[in-house]
Formats: sequence, structure tokens, C-alpha cells
Amino acid sequence: MSQFGKSSSKRGKPTYAYAIIGVALVLFLFGIVGWFFLNLRKTGDYFKESIQVHAFLSPTASKKQIDSLTNYISAIPYANRVQYVTKEMAIKSYNTENDSSWKKIIEANPLPESIDFYVKADHVEEDSLNNLSTLLQTNYPGVISDFQFPTETVTKVSGYVKTAAIVFLIVAVLLTILVVFSIDNTIRLAMYSNRFLIKTMQMVGATRWFIAKPINQRAVINGLISSGIAIIAVWVSVLLLENMIPGFKSLHDTKGLMVLFLVIIILGVTISLVSTHRSVIKYLRMKLDELY
Repeated sequence: MSQFGKSSSKRGKPTYAYAIIGVALVLFLFGIVGWFFLNLRKTGDYFKESIQVHAFLSPTASKKQIDSLTNYISAIPYANRVQYVTKEMAIKSYNTENDSSWKKIIEANPLPESIDFYVKADHVEEDSLNNLSTLLQTNYPGVISDFQFPTETVTKVSGYVKTAAIVFLIVAVLLTILVVFSIDNTIRLAMYSNRFLIKTMQMVGATRWFIAKPINQRAVINGLISSGIAIIAVWVSVLLLENMIPGFKSLHDTKGLMVLFLVIIILGVTISLVSTHRSVIKYLRMKLDELY
């Protein structure tokens, strides 16, 4: 068996090297597309959670009612950054973003008080926000004069995110199929150069399990190496892109990347092992003349 180990090492190393690199490149492509898919989801959530909702207050609302409403909205699980905006704060914000020449015509502050807040991405839907409006106005009658959110923006953002998610999901499925076939073909080509070695071992009396076991173990190691190379390449690419485009840093999703890297490892190891074992069994079943 020491002779087999030496012979396998001599003949297998160059082929395994090419196979490892080939599989790593395919997994790297899969990882980059997966990262863009993660960023698409995070980008959609970012835009959704940047849409501000305004609960404009009635001029007759008391301080106690306003505080109660503010606390009520703050307690809603999907409400974020709740702020009570006084007339003075509202006019100051307006003057910062717009021309203040209105003061020459109107002396009194025309802007109402409001409670402004943002909503978590899962609830940024027209129906959900309308239900929230009904809930607040039912529980606090006469306190809220108007409940506003940019309806058209909410609808468009939700539509774009859903469409993009479907497109990327289709691409991800097609890419996964491509990854499986590409890795399978790469492994089969790598095993082709070892077909005579496999057959020779069978002819001297080695069992299928005895022949397949070390080769399968090597396949698992190769899959781990390929996955490791792909993960490092994806990680470096992500860091470079985040440094080149600072906006990507705000979308960084460490948990999502860890899940993506786990998927890369599972794909790399599983497909390498299955393809290698299939190739070994295939050559064991073939006659010697068929190997030429």
C-alpha cells in the first residue's frame, strides 16, 4: 500500500491542483453573486427604513395626550426613531431645506406639531401603514389630525425590491445549477487521469471500499481547500469594494456572509465528494479495454 500512496501522490498532485483551482474559481463566482444578493436585500431594507412617517397633531391636543401617543408609538415593535417634533423644530428643519422668504408674507408659524418615526422594512407596505393609521386614530381620537407617508414611494420601493429579489433568485438558482455541473465536470476530468491506477488496484484484489476510501478522503480535503480559497477571495473582494465604495459599509452583513461562506463550504465538499465517488465507481465497473 506504500507503493500506491507514492504512486497516487506523484500522479495526483498536479491534477488535484488544477481541480482545486477550478473548483475554487466556480465557488468564488457563486460567492460574489451571493454577496450581491445579500446587498440587494439590505439595500431594499435600507431604503424602506429611510421612509419617514408623520402623525400630525391636532392644535387642541394636550401635552399629556401627546406624551401618551409618543410612548404608545415607541412601544410598537416595528417603530424606530420616534420623535416628537414641535412647531419650532418643524420650522427650523423647513428653513434648513427650503427658502425662508415665506416670513415676509406669513408672520405666524404655519407648520403643525407632529410625531415622526420610521418603520422596520417588513412593515413598509401601504396596507400595513394604513392599518397603523387606523389603529392610532382609533386609540387616540382627536389627537391626530392627519397621518401621512409617501404612498407612491412606498409602493415603488416595495415593487422594485420584490422584482429585483425574484430576478436575483432566478439567477441564483441557475448559477447553483451551473456550479454543480461545473464542479462535477472538473472533478471527473481530474479523476480521468487516475483511471488506470484505480483499475490496477482492483485487478490486484483491492475491494471497492479500500480503493474509494482514500480517494474520497482526498476529495473532502480538496473540497475544503477550494472552499477556503473561494471564501478568502470573496472576503478580500468585499473588503476592497467596501473601501472603494464607502456606501457598501453601511450594508455590511456579517451574519449573512457567514451563512454564505457555510453554503460555499457545503457545496464545495459535497459536490467534490459525490463527483469523485461516482467517478471511482464508474471506472471500477468498466472493463480494462474501455479505459483507453
